[in-house]
Amino acid sequence: MSDAQADPTVMTSPDPEAPAVPLQAPRVPWAAVAVFAIVSCGLAWLVASPLWVRGLGMTDPLLPVIAAAMMLTPAIATIAALLVERRRRGRRGARGILHDLGMWPLRPVGRTLGMSAAAIVVLPLLIAAGLLVVGLLGLARFDLVGFSGFAAQLDAVLPQGTPAPPIVLLVAMQLVMIPVGAVVNAPFAFGEEIGWRGWLLPALRPLGVWPALLVSGAFWGFWHSPLILLGYNFGLTDITGVLLMILACMVLGVLLGWTRLRTGSVWPAVFGHGAFNAAAGLGALVVAADSSVPPAWLAGPAGLITCAVMAAVVAVLVAAGQFRRDRLDARLG
Repeated sequence: MSDAQADPTVMTSPDPEAPAVPLQAPRVPWAAVAVFAIVSCGLAWLVASPLWVRGLGMTDPLLPVIAAAMMLTPAIATIAALLVERRRRGRRGARGILHDLGMWPLRPVGRTLGMSAAAIVVLPLLIAAGLLVVGLLGLARFDLVGFSGFAAQLDAVLPQGTPAPPIVLLVAMQLVMIPVGAVVNAPFAFGEEIGWRGWLLPALRPLGVWPALLVSGAFWGFWHSPLILLGYNFGLTDITGVLLMILACMVLGVLLGWTRLRTGSVWPAVFGHGAFNAAAGLGALVVAADSSVPPAWLAGPAGLITCAVMAAVVAVLVAAGQFRRDRLDARLG
């Protein structure tokens, strides 16, 4: 069955060469959005509940495992939303669903692969740019020769008397591993991105480009609440941390969402998200051992300074016309 036959809002023309004529403007599937919101947040709290029950907070050894498992909950919520949409839109088939979620086909291949590669490089550079601003503002002092802060961390964890490889070599290996980490993180980043940029962003697209980008990003930030309220990312355990995460995810969500709208594919956002997570520890490599450490809410990878850097990049993209409707909508068709 063709897309036009499956979608009751589209009328085909007697001329097979003529474009389909929409009978009515597309609308936000609010019932499916509500199911997505409830399932994703509900599962996030359910998965994170052992951290709250055990009461160990950020020192809980289960934290990495639970945080990774939580990243898969938007994918489950997407399945629930698709089941709700199925009643409204009818059967789409596997190919139609993969297309709607931006998973397949990879057309145009060059743009999709190029944007994915660019995301792997650019997202860590934004964190590095944030660190540069931190240094220029005098909030921290960096050691880019001896990497004394990183060396001190290694001394603290290695058994006494254990020889360590040259610190410069270790730092170089850490930097080289960032793009590798982007690929390794991809399955977990996919668990999130298939929800935020794969399904939710296009579902909200009838609201307009900017409302869809900002609302989907805000919800992405709010979804992190079970971990943020334990002190994750910012070391804050109140609503302030949640609001900071919402802000960070709105700004980063605009960049990741732009790759989705620009290419029609979810994969650049997947690899960009994975690269951003892989580069989150850059500051620990370069801060000097005797330097003051600014608070994470200000200078961390999701802090206000990095948010300002990302907002500046968004402004450049806007000025370059990259958010014009004619450059975005065609890719979701």
